[in-house]
Amino acid sequence: MLQSRALVIALILLLSTTLPEVQSKSIFEKDRRDLLAIPEAIASYFYEAVNKVSPKVSQFLLDTVQSPSVIAARQRFVKEAAKVSIMLEQLIEKIKNLWYTKVLGY
Repeated sequence: MLQSRALVIALILLLSTTLPEVQSKSIFEKDRRDLLAIPEAIASYFYEAVNKVSPKVSQFLLDTVQSPSVIAARQRFVKEAAKVSIMLEQLIEKIKNLWYTKVLGY
């Protein structure tokens, strides 16, 4: 039982999600910077599947996801992912600029 709890906690930390946010966001939003959209959707589907099989386990998952330590870890991850996303967007813009000015000669 202890191993399964550890596995569940590891999975939750890996997917870094809070369930209410999963259902309120679309994966395919055009101008979305959130790198966690797909892991959140996977976590939501996983939670729904577990809830159909065992409501007690799904309640444990929900309680674990809403614990302060998991929320703090997720917020830290989201903060760093947002920084990386902005840096990638800036890099893409610089590459486009170089392509247009140096290669195409505009």
